[in-house]
Amino acid sequence: MTPSTTVRRSHLWRWRRSPLRRREDVLEAWILLAVWLVAAVAGPVAGVLSARATVDALARQRAERRPATAVLVGAAPRSFVSGEVTVDHVIATVRWTAADGTSHTGRTQVNAGLKAGERVAVWMDREDRLTTEPQTPGQADIEATFMGAAAFLGVATAAAAGFYGARVVLDRRRSRAWEAEWRTQGSRWGRASNWTPPPR
Repeated sequence: MTPSTTVRRSHLWRWRRSPLRRREDVLEAWILLAVWLVAAVAGPVAGVLSARATVDALARQRAERRPATAVLVGAAPRSFVSGEVTVDHVIATVRWTAADGTSHTGRTQVNAGLKAGERVAVWMDREDRLTTEPQTPGQADIEATFMGAAAFLGVATAAAAGFYGARVVLDRRRSRAWEAEWRTQGSRWGRASNWTPPPR
C-alpha cells in the first residue's frame, strides 16, 4: 500500500459510519472538502482574474505613455563597476518642452558618460511627466502569467493554512474527549489512569 493510498483512506473513513467516528471527524472531513473546492475553483478563478487585470493595466500604460526627446542639463556620470556588475545606466537631470510649450526639468535614467546638451530618449505620461518605458506585450504576458500563478498559489496556501489551523483545534478537542472518556472508564474499573493519548 503506497503512502498516498494510506492518506486517502485515513481521510475517507471519516465519511463512513463507525463507532469510532466523532463529530470532530465529520467536521474535519467537511472542512477538507471545502479546502479542495476552494483550491480547485477559487484558485484558478483568482489566477485568471489577476492575470487579466495585469494585462489590462500594462496595456493602459502602453496607451498612456509616449516616447519623447529631452536634453541633458549636465554631463552624465561615467559607467562604473559595482561588485561584479558594470553599471552603464545612471540617473541624470534632463530638460524637455511640454505640449503647451512650457519647459520642465526632471531626473531620469540615461546612458552613462553622455555630455551636457546631448539629446536622450525619454518617456512621458499624459501630463507630460517623466515616467518609465512601458513593458512590451511579450513582457506583459510573462508578468501576467507570474501574477496569475502567484494569485493561485496564494489562494491554495491560505486554504491549506486554514485547514491545518482548524485541524489543530479539532485535534485538541478530540484529545480532551479521549482523556475524559479514559478517566470515566478508569473510574468504572475502580482505578485511576495517568494514560495520555498520543498526539495525532
